[in-house]
Amino acid sequence: MELNNSANMKKVIFALMIVFIVMMAGSTDLMAQCAMCKATIKDNVESGQGIGQGLNKGILYLMSIPYIIGSFIAFFWYKSSKKNSEKQQLLDKIKSKFAK
Repeated sequence: MELNNSANMKKVIFALMIVFIVMMAGSTDLMAQCAMCKATIKDNVESGQGIGQGLNKGILYLMSIPYIIGSFIAFFWYKSSKKNSEKQQLLDKIKSKFAK
């Protein structure tokens, strides 16, 4: 898909705007839950139960998982591209020897 054309660029921007709007429309229910969680944590911290710390650790755990998965994917992608680059260099050397 060539994005140099302004008509194609407008289509891409329009599609991204539609996706953004749909995502924002679907997230209203999720934002309602934040107030409930906040109230629960506030009550627990005020009563001295300490559940707030556990919830914060859970949030950090859930937040870190996508970054860990992304790091593994990036590492193996880099390793694979390096291996393919070495294979291509070896093939180029072999081709240059037989081209003489």
